[in-house]
Amino acid sequence: MPIQQYATVTPRIGKQMGEILRHSVPREVLGITGRQHEMTPNMSETVVYRRWLPYGGAATNSTTINAWSVTATAHQTQEGVTPDPDNIAPQDISVTLVEYACLYMYSNRTAQLYEDDVPREMKKQVGERMGLVREKIRYGALRGCTNKFYAGGTTRLTVDEAVTLPLLRKVTRSLMANRADLITSILSASPNFNTSSVEAAFIVFAHTDAENDIRELPGFKSVAEYGSRKPLHEMELGSCDRYRFIISPELDSVPNAGASYANTGLYSTSSSTVDIYPFIVVAEEAWGDVALRGMASFMPTSIPHSQRDKNDPLGQRGYVGAIFYSAAFVQNDGWMAVVECGVTAL
Repeated sequence: MPIQQYATVTPRIGKQMGEILRHSVPREVLGITGRQHEMTPNMSETVVYRRWLPYGGAATNSTTINAWSVTATAHQTQEGVTPDPDNIAPQDISVTLVEYACLYMYSNRTAQLYEDDVPREMKKQVGERMGLVREKIRYGALRGCTNKFYAGGTTRLTVDEAVTLPLLRKVTRSLMANRADLITSILSASPNFNTSSVEAAFIVFAHTDAENDIRELPGFKSVAEYGSRKPLHEMELGSCDRYRFIISPELDSVPNAGASYANTGLYSTSSSTVDIYPFIVVAEEAWGDVALRGMASFMPTSIPHSQRDKNDPLGQRGYVGAIFYSAAFVQNDGWMAVVECGVTAL
């Protein structure tokens, strides 16, 4: 007897709602260092910071602002002779706060009928997006440091090497000559101003593309070899000499800005000139972050679609966003450095 055949009934929907897949999350690293300055409301958008230069120093360059000009013989006195009085010289640094914001909008239909919780995902993305904005603000300021070093050259246009230990030791010599202090504490990853102690070192921030070259440095020790020493950040790679290295994909390179890439073995976006990767080297108090960590400075907004007013009398639109004032600045060019390098083409 033949098997009875039945036609398959067409399903109403025929699709299964899968789970929400992960998206890339920005990596904030620079904010664990830097002096945190709180912004005072209703006092102007410009803040003027001041330092008193050491005797003999001048606000000319990254070295002269830290240079003492003192000899013992110049301070010898004679009986009954009053020395000529001296004065002290200031250096003022003006910082202008800038306002940053982002905003998402959703409809009442999205909130009431859509199968996914879109407003919740918008809130999550606001935090991640504005966190990345803060990181870009910091990175832009720190790259402007005037104490620069170039791998294999003397300008960005002549960079034709990856990072090397001798180059890093040249940076060490500069920082030490400028009386820079090793970093002994870092900020917590929370929005608060809490700090935690660390082993004294200079900290280097670099793009993730530079990982291979950092690991190839003589004497490099990975985080896995630290033993009882705690990492500074989940993106810490390891240490070498006086440096601890933290990498992030947010620390963008400058494509095609170096020397010809031919025979260098370095990476080039266009296969013509070397891509430049800034290594940000920081010591204690090297730079400042204005009002980025106090919760009062970061103002999130969440207006549900159900909130009716004269602009939305039927409650058809909801909004999620955030706004804050921010500024980052180099406090002392001699207490940090920017090392511009290429990275090995793998």
